[in-house]
Amino acid sequence: MIIDIHGHYTTAPKALEAWRNRQIAALGNPTDAPKPSELQISDDELRESIETNQLRMMRERGLDLTVFSPRASFMAHHIGNFDVSSTWAAICNELCYRVSQLFPEHFIPAAMLPQSPGVDVATCIPELVKCVEQYGNVAINLNPDPSGGHWTSPPLSDRYWYPIYEKMVEYDIPAMVHVSTSCNACFHTTGAHYLNADTTAFMQCLTSDLFRDFPTLRFVIPHGGGAVPYHWGRFRGLAQEMKKPLLEEHLLKNIFFDTCVYHQPGIDLLTNVIPVDNILFASEMIGAVRGIDPQTGHYFDDTKRYVEAAAMNPEQRYQIYEGNARRVYPRLDAALKAQGR
Repeated sequence: MIIDIHGHYTTAPKALEAWRNRQIAALGNPTDAPKPSELQISDDELRESIETNQLRMMRERGLDLTVFSPRASFMAHHIGNFDVSSTWAAICNELCYRVSQLFPEHFIPAAMLPQSPGVDVATCIPELVKCVEQYGNVAINLNPDPSGGHWTSPPLSDRYWYPIYEKMVEYDIPAMVHVSTSCNACFHTTGAHYLNADTTAFMQCLTSDLFRDFPTLRFVIPHGGGAVPYHWGRFRGLAQEMKKPLLEEHLLKNIFFDTCVYHQPGIDLLTNVIPVDNILFASEMIGAVRGIDPQTGHYFDDTKRYVEAAAMNPEQRYQIYEGNARRVYPRLDAALKAQGR
């Protein structure tokens, strides 16, 4: 079985974006804000948006299941206040849940949180609880920079984040550390901000003792970990200078990386540097990079091709494709077993 742990609903019907645009337009006059009930998207529209896009490509590439969350760039936690974020998150999470109900063998939901800059993250807990208990979500996406590229929040090691961590531990769910749109002109959203955030999140954990407080807390750092595998020696050396334990003990029981790396040398580096037990298959399809690589004739984000070509044995591929996902996402494993898979 091949489980893609990094999928976003990037192909949602246009009505969703139109509703969001109305919400944003009404920021100065909340009485003009659209009601959630005004967003009407039928099951047939959801089916078409999935069957002609993600599901078609999953079948073409031999992928079985996607952990499916709202579109990352649409989270845009910097827009409006908590009420705006709360309404928007609830709408997006419900759509992903509906997709999972329409295609239960192929999609399982992960939640975005209604984060808002400067707001106590405990306000996110009701949405998190609803998504896990009512929608069967198996993970959350956690934005370490809800300011949109200005990094006004405390580091992930700060007690500011602890209410979310406590709930994650209670539910035994991981968080994918994933930023949203950058409104800072210095940082391109997908080419810089995403990768900067991956690297930054790892370093915030390295410099702290967060996992002493939460020994079972689990983070998935996407996009291959940003700069982490490429500069593994730098991180090992910095940890040594800080008198931290070896990274295998300090971080790798709690931090995992996905395979959203879009060329063979990148996957080869990832699998050579990072232990196989810490790598989970993902493609972020359909996501930031959608074109065909002229050097190979295949889609950049067809990451299964890279894993197949990497130097590893069948057991190692099984761990990347399925075994690690079942271990890092226990609720995913339980849902699959309930389906007899």
